[in-house]
Amino acid sequence: MRIDAHQHFWEYSPRQHVWMTEEMSALKRDYLPEDLQPLLTEAGFPGTIAVQARQLPEETGWLLKLADQFEFIRGVVGWVDLRSSQVERELARYAQHAKFRGVRHVVHDEADDQFMLLPEFQRGIGQLRKFGLTYDLLLFPRHLRVAAELAAQFPSQAFVLDHIAKPAIRQRQVSPWEEDLRKLAGFPNVWCKLSGMVTEANWKQWQSDDFRRYLDIVIEVFGTDRVMIGSDWPVCTLSGDYRSVMGIVIDYVQQYSPAVREGILGGNCARFYGIDV
Repeated sequence: MRIDAHQHFWEYSPRQHVWMTEEMSALKRDYLPEDLQPLLTEAGFPGTIAVQARQLPEETGWLLKLADQFEFIRGVVGWVDLRSSQVERELARYAQHAKFRGVRHVVHDEADDQFMLLPEFQRGIGQLRKFGLTYDLLLFPRHLRVAAELAAQFPSQAFVLDHIAKPAIRQRQVSPWEEDLRKLAGFPNVWCKLSGMVTEANWKQWQSDDFRRYLDIVIEVFGTDRVMIGSDWPVCTLSGDYRSVMGIVIDYVQQYSPAVREGILGGNCARFYGIDV
Protein backbone atom coordinates (compact mmCIF):
# COMPACT_ATOMS: atom_id res chain seq x y z
CA MET A 1 0.00 0.00 0.00
CA ARG A 2 1.20 3.50 -0.81
CA ILE A 3 1.02 5.80 2.21
CA ASP A 4 1.50 9.54 2.53
CA ALA A 5 3.55 9.51 5.74
CA HIS A 6 2.92 13.11 6.75
CA GLN A 7 -0.13 15.35 6.45
CA HIS A 8 -2.27 17.55 8.68
CA PHE A 9 -5.88 18.50 9.38
CA TRP A 10 -7.27 21.49 11.20
CA GLU A 11 -10.29 23.63 11.84
CA TYR A 12 -8.62 27.01 11.65
CA SER A 13 -8.45 29.17 14.76
CA PRO A 14 -6.23 32.30 14.99
CA ARG A 15 -5.74 31.57 18.68
CA GLN A 16 -4.76 27.93 18.21
CA HIS A 17 -2.76 28.12 14.98
CA VAL A 18 -0.44 30.95 15.93
CA TRP A 19 2.40 29.50 13.84
CA MET A 20 0.66 30.59 10.63
CA THR A 21 2.29 33.85 9.55
CA GLU A 22 0.78 36.46 7.22
CA GLU A 23 2.57 34.92 4.25
CA MET A 24 0.76 31.70 5.11
CA SER A 25 -2.67 33.31 4.78
CA ALA A 26 -3.77 30.61 2.31
CA LEU A 27 -3.65 28.12 5.20
CA LYS A 28 -6.01 30.15 7.37
CA ARG A 29 -9.10 28.08 6.70
CA ASP A 30 -10.32 24.59 7.52
CA TYR A 31 -8.47 21.63 5.96
CA LEU A 32 -10.29 18.37 6.60
CA PRO A 33 -10.32 14.75 5.35
CA GLU A 34 -12.97 15.56 2.75
CA ASP A 35 -10.52 18.01 1.16
CA LEU A 36 -7.63 15.56 1.03
CA GLN A 37 -9.41 12.38 -0.03
CA PRO A 38 -9.87 13.23 -3.74
CA LEU A 39 -6.22 14.29 -3.97
CA LEU A 40 -5.11 10.95 -2.52
CA THR A 41 -7.31 9.04 -4.95
CA GLU A 42 -5.92 10.95 -7.91
CA ALA A 43 -2.33 10.37 -6.79
CA GLY A 44 -2.86 6.69 -5.96
CA PHE A 45 -2.24 6.88 -2.22
CA PRO A 46 -4.97 5.03 -0.29
CA GLY A 47 -3.44 5.66 3.13
CA THR A 48 -2.02 8.52 5.20
CA ILE A 49 -0.51 9.38 8.57
CA ALA A 50 -2.22 12.38 10.17
CA VAL A 51 0.21 14.46 12.24
CA GLN A 52 -0.57 16.98 14.97
CA ALA A 53 -0.68 20.68 14.14
CA ARG A 54 -1.63 22.03 17.60
CA GLN A 55 0.08 21.56 20.95
CA LEU A 56 -3.17 21.31 22.85
CA PRO A 57 -4.60 18.46 24.97
CA GLU A 58 -7.59 18.04 22.64
CA GLU A 59 -5.54 17.62 19.46
CA THR A 60 -4.84 13.90 19.72
CA GLY A 61 -8.42 12.96 20.56
CA TRP A 62 -9.73 15.08 17.68
CA LEU A 63 -7.40 13.40 15.17
CA LEU A 64 -8.34 9.95 16.44
CA LYS A 65 -12.02 10.76 15.95
CA LEU A 66 -11.26 11.68 12.33
CA ALA A 67 -9.35 8.41 11.97
CA ASP A 68 -12.45 6.55 13.16
CA GLN A 69 -14.51 8.25 10.48
CA PHE A 70 -12.09 7.94 7.56
CA GLU A 71 -10.45 4.62 6.79
CA PHE A 72 -7.67 6.19 4.72
CA ILE A 73 -6.20 7.71 7.92
CA ARG A 74 -4.11 4.69 8.83
CA GLY A 75 -2.28 6.24 11.76
CA VAL A 76 -2.17 9.32 13.98
CA VAL A 77 0.89 11.09 15.36
CA GLY A 78 -0.58 13.18 18.13
CA TRP A 79 0.59 15.56 20.82
CA VAL A 80 0.98 14.71 24.48
CA ASP A 81 2.87 16.89 26.92
CA LEU A 82 5.90 14.69 27.39
CA ARG A 83 7.08 16.94 30.24
CA SER A 84 3.96 16.29 32.31
CA SER A 85 4.07 14.18 35.46
CA GLN A 86 0.90 12.53 34.08
CA VAL A 87 2.44 11.56 30.74
CA GLU A 88 2.28 7.80 31.36
CA ARG A 89 -1.43 7.99 32.12
CA GLU A 90 -2.10 10.09 29.02
CA LEU A 91 -0.15 7.76 26.76
CA ALA A 92 -1.94 4.73 28.20
CA ARG A 93 -5.31 6.35 27.51
CA TYR A 94 -4.57 7.11 23.88
CA ALA A 95 -2.69 3.86 23.27
CA GLN A 96 -5.98 2.00 23.60
CA HIS A 97 -6.80 3.32 20.13
CA ALA A 98 -5.29 1.13 17.40
CA LYS A 99 -4.50 4.10 15.15
CA PHE A 100 -2.51 6.05 17.74
CA ARG A 101 0.99 5.41 16.46
CA GLY A 102 3.23 8.17 17.76
CA VAL A 103 3.86 11.58 19.31
CA ARG A 104 5.37 14.83 18.07
CA HIS A 105 6.44 18.08 19.73
CA VAL A 106 7.20 21.27 17.76
CA VAL A 107 10.77 21.34 18.99
CA HIS A 108 12.03 23.82 16.40
CA ASP A 109 9.80 26.53 17.90
CA GLU A 110 11.21 26.12 21.40
CA ALA A 111 13.48 28.94 22.58
CA ASP A 112 15.97 26.48 24.04
CA ASP A 113 17.90 24.60 21.35
CA GLN A 114 18.74 21.99 24.00
CA PHE A 115 15.05 21.37 24.70
CA MET A 116 15.24 17.67 23.80
CA LEU A 117 17.85 17.11 26.49
CA LEU A 118 15.74 18.51 29.33
CA PRO A 119 15.26 15.81 32.00
CA GLU A 120 11.46 16.14 32.08
CA PHE A 121 11.23 15.83 28.28
CA GLN A 122 13.50 12.81 28.24
CA ARG A 123 11.42 11.24 30.99
CA GLY A 124 8.45 11.42 28.61
CA ILE A 125 10.44 10.03 25.69
CA GLY A 126 11.36 7.13 27.93
CA GLN A 127 7.67 6.20 28.28
CA LEU A 128 6.94 5.85 24.54
CA ARG A 129 8.43 2.44 23.87
CA LYS A 130 6.32 0.92 26.66
CA PHE A 131 3.26 1.66 24.54
CA GLY A 132 4.82 0.81 21.17
CA LEU A 133 4.87 4.46 20.12
CA THR A 134 7.19 6.33 17.77
CA TYR A 135 8.47 9.90 17.99
CA ASP A 136 8.56 12.44 15.14
CA LEU A 137 11.53 14.83 15.24
CA LEU A 138 10.48 18.29 13.96
CA LEU A 139 13.74 20.19 13.75
CA PHE A 140 15.83 22.80 12.02
CA PRO A 141 19.37 21.84 10.95
CA ARG A 142 20.84 23.41 14.09
CA HIS A 143 19.00 20.82 16.19
CA LEU A 144 20.44 17.77 14.45
CA ARG A 145 23.36 17.35 16.83
CA VAL A 146 21.03 17.48 19.81
CA ALA A 147 18.78 14.92 18.12
CA ALA A 148 21.79 12.63 17.73
CA GLU A 149 22.39 12.85 21.49
CA LEU A 150 18.75 11.97 22.09
CA ALA A 151 18.89 8.99 19.72
CA ALA A 152 22.04 7.76 21.45
CA GLN A 153 20.38 7.90 24.85
CA PHE A 154 17.30 5.97 23.66
CA PRO A 155 18.65 3.33 21.25
CA SER A 156 15.48 1.22 21.42
CA GLN A 157 13.12 4.13 20.69
CA ALA A 158 11.97 4.58 17.09
CA PHE A 159 12.48 8.14 15.83
CA VAL A 160 11.66 9.64 12.44
CA LEU A 161 13.04 12.95 11.19
CA ASP A 162 10.37 15.17 9.63
CA HIS A 163 11.04 17.19 6.46
CA ILE A 164 14.71 16.11 6.23
CA ALA A 165 15.29 18.74 9.00
CA LYS A 166 14.36 21.67 6.73
CA PRO A 167 17.70 22.48 5.09
CA ALA A 168 18.14 25.84 3.35
CA ILE A 169 17.14 24.62 -0.11
CA ARG A 170 16.26 28.13 -1.27
CA GLN A 171 19.87 29.17 -0.62
CA ARG A 172 21.24 25.88 -2.01
CA GLN A 173 23.03 25.37 1.30
CA VAL A 174 24.17 21.87 2.21
CA SER A 175 26.74 22.27 4.99
CA PRO A 176 26.64 21.78 7.97
CA TRP A 177 23.23 20.13 7.45
CA GLU A 178 24.82 17.22 5.58
CA GLU A 179 27.48 16.50 8.18
CA ASP A 180 25.05 16.64 11.09
CA LEU A 181 22.42 14.62 9.22
CA ARG A 182 25.04 11.95 8.58
CA LYS A 183 25.73 11.71 12.31
CA LEU A 184 22.03 11.35 13.15
CA ALA A 185 21.48 8.77 10.40
CA GLY A 186 24.24 6.68 11.94
CA PHE A 187 21.76 5.59 14.60
CA PRO A 188 19.69 2.70 13.19
CA ASN A 189 16.66 3.68 15.29
CA VAL A 190 16.27 6.94 13.31
CA TRP A 191 14.33 7.13 10.01
CA CYS A 192 13.56 10.07 7.74
CA LYS A 193 10.54 11.53 5.94
CA LEU A 194 11.07 12.84 2.42
CA SER A 195 8.64 15.67 3.05
CA GLY A 196 8.36 19.41 3.59
CA MET A 197 10.98 20.28 0.99
CA VAL A 198 8.96 22.58 -1.25
CA THR A 199 8.34 25.12 1.49
CA GLU A 200 12.10 25.39 2.03
CA ALA A 201 12.57 26.16 -1.69
CA ASN A 202 11.37 29.16 -3.70
CA TRP A 203 7.61 28.96 -3.35
CA LYS A 204 5.91 27.94 -6.60
CA GLN A 205 9.10 28.65 -8.55
CA TRP A 206 11.03 25.47 -7.79
CA GLN A 207 12.11 22.75 -10.19
CA SER A 208 12.42 19.06 -9.32
CA ASP A 209 16.18 19.29 -9.81
CA ASP A 210 16.36 21.72 -6.88
CA PHE A 211 15.81 18.78 -4.54
CA ARG A 212 17.95 16.10 -6.16
CA ARG A 213 21.15 16.92 -4.28
CA TYR A 214 19.30 16.82 -0.94
CA LEU A 215 17.53 13.57 -1.79
CA ASP A 216 20.83 12.03 -2.90
CA ILE A 217 22.37 12.88 0.47
CA VAL A 218 19.41 11.60 2.50
CA ILE A 219 19.35 8.29 0.61
CA GLU A 220 23.12 7.94 0.94
CA VAL A 221 23.08 8.35 4.73
CA PHE A 222 19.79 6.61 5.61
CA GLY A 223 19.65 4.04 2.82
CA THR A 224 16.43 3.15 1.02
CA ASP A 225 14.90 1.14 3.89
CA ARG A 226 14.60 4.01 6.42
CA VAL A 227 13.00 6.73 4.29
CA MET A 228 9.34 7.41 3.42
CA ILE A 229 7.42 9.83 1.23
CA GLY A 230 5.28 12.54 2.82
CA SER A 231 3.39 15.49 1.40
CA ASP A 232 3.12 17.84 4.38
CA TRP A 233 -0.32 18.74 3.02
CA PRO A 234 -1.83 21.30 3.33
CA VAL A 235 1.29 23.27 4.30
CA CYS A 236 2.84 22.18 1.01
CA THR A 237 0.14 24.03 -0.94
CA LEU A 238 1.96 27.26 -0.16
CA SER A 239 4.52 26.16 -2.72
CA GLY A 240 2.87 23.55 -4.96
CA ASP A 241 -0.19 21.40 -5.55
CA TYR A 242 -0.45 17.95 -3.99
CA ARG A 243 0.30 15.96 -7.12
CA SER A 244 3.39 17.93 -8.11
CA VAL A 245 4.76 17.86 -4.57
CA MET A 246 4.39 14.09 -4.32
CA GLY A 247 5.77 13.80 -7.83
CA ILE A 248 9.19 15.02 -6.67
CA VAL A 249 9.83 11.80 -4.75
CA ILE A 250 7.76 9.55 -7.03
CA ASP A 251 9.88 10.61 -10.00
CA TYR A 252 13.12 10.40 -8.02
CA VAL A 253 12.57 6.78 -6.95
CA GLN A 254 12.05 5.54 -10.51
CA GLN A 255 15.79 4.80 -10.54
CA TYR A 256 15.23 1.96 -8.06
CA SER A 257 13.77 -1.53 -8.30
CA PRO A 258 10.00 -1.94 -7.89
CA ALA A 259 10.48 -3.35 -4.38
CA VAL A 260 12.59 -0.38 -3.26
CA ARG A 261 10.17 2.08 -4.85
CA GLU A 262 7.18 0.60 -3.07
CA GLY A 263 9.09 0.65 0.20
CA ILE A 264 9.79 4.37 -0.04
CA LEU A 265 6.26 5.08 -1.27
CA GLY A 266 4.51 3.20 1.53
CA GLY A 267 6.05 -0.02 2.78
CA ASN A 268 8.69 1.65 4.95
CA CYS A 269 6.07 3.89 6.52
CA ALA A 270 3.91 0.87 7.34
CA ARG A 271 6.86 -0.86 8.98
CA PHE A 272 7.90 2.17 10.99
CA TYR A 273 4.46 2.96 12.34
CA GLY A 274 3.38 -0.67 12.69
CA ILE A 275 0.51 -0.43 10.25
CA ASP A 276 -1.10 -3.67 9.07
CA VAL A 277 -1.54 -3.42 5.29
